[in-house]
Amino acid sequence: MERPASEPAPGESGQQALFGWPDDAPAQAPHQPFRDSPQARRMLDVREVYAEPAALDSPRGRQIMARLPGARVTEVDSHWRIPSLHGNDGNIARWVRIKTETLVLGVKHTLATRPNGRSADWIAPGPSNGCAMACAYCYVPRRKGYANPITLFTNIEAIVAHVRRHVRAQGPKTTPNQCDPQAWVYDIGENGDCSVDALVCDNTADLVAAFRGLPTAKASFATKFVNPDLLALDPQGRTRVRFSLMPADDARLLDIRTSPVDERIAAAADFLDAGYEVHFNLSPVVLRPGWQRDWADLLIHLDDVLPARVKEQAAAEIIMLTHNQQLHEVNLGWHPRAEEVLWQPAAQETKRSQNGALNVRYAREIKQQSLTRIQQLVASHAPWLRIRYAF
Repeated sequence: MERPASEPAPGESGQQALFGWPDDAPAQAPHQPFRDSPQARRMLDVREVYAEPAALDSPRGRQIMARLPGARVTEVDSHWRIPSLHGNDGNIARWVRIKTETLVLGVKHTLATRPNGRSADWIAPGPSNGCAMACAYCYVPRRKGYANPITLFTNIEAIVAHVRRHVRAQGPKTTPNQCDPQAWVYDIGENGDCSVDALVCDNTADLVAAFRGLPTAKASFATKFVNPDLLALDPQGRTRVRFSLMPADDARLLDIRTSPVDERIAAAADFLDAGYEVHFNLSPVVLRPGWQRDWADLLIHLDDVLPARVKEQAAAEIIMLTHNQQLHEVNLGWHPRAEEVLWQPAAQETKRSQNGALNVRYAREIKQQSLTRIQQLVASHAPWLRIRYAF
């Protein structure tokens, strides 16, 4: 069932360029949320919404739609089964435009928290699936066919209640581990980017507020997008932001539509001062000619520009590239240059991941040698950066 579109909001501009940040974007007034800025609209300029009726009629669904007065709405039975999006190989050529202009609203029916033990102690049921950014190595679209826009889950009250029950059931953390010495760490953004989700709705804000009242736990999410609106959420040390970093040349090729790496680094002190714990993901490490030199340059830059208060609490994860045959074929249709560095059969082998997916990773010996080398680079150029885990 399709609901008629309303007229575009007054003053709404047409589709803007998809890549990079405009040098001449006007400064925003202090009281104006970043989500209403031209920069934010370049990331998400939603024209079309696919929604389950229950999601559309929920309080969160109504909040989202109130912010999208010009969007066309099509009701669907399931956020997983939308024929015009999922499984439609004609969407490859529109990969980025779909991410910009399309939003899916659904209800998350299976609420489960599963153990992790690497980046976090637990993976919480996420408030979203998919992303408006277009990183060429992203694992999420492997399950979603030929399009991967944001799906927002509108039953956030149920998600928050589930997480609270799970945290309280654990009791205090009595044994320190590499995730955190004192708190149970819950990854709240495994399949999306919470910073981008916050451009559309308050799911991220609700989760940050929930963990503020859970003294035995911390929320955690990785991001490649600097959203200043998150600075006002008052996390009080109970949310860990992990800014994902890679050399600038890699980011320009692979991290499509993300905030520039220098902006992510520059935001670290602001987020720390706003009450977040700030860590870094050195991820993914992509092996190509000159990779060691460029990672050394990045680490030297971190050491040069980060203030002491950030360094004193910082830690990092190192994650080597994981790729996938299906995603490789999709990328060949919209961004083949990325595959020149991502797809390296001579150096890669097939391996079943922790979640059961069949993926491609660097061969064991190559991977171990590379992990050792990048840890040596950290020790040489950013010795203050504690490595929580390397994988």
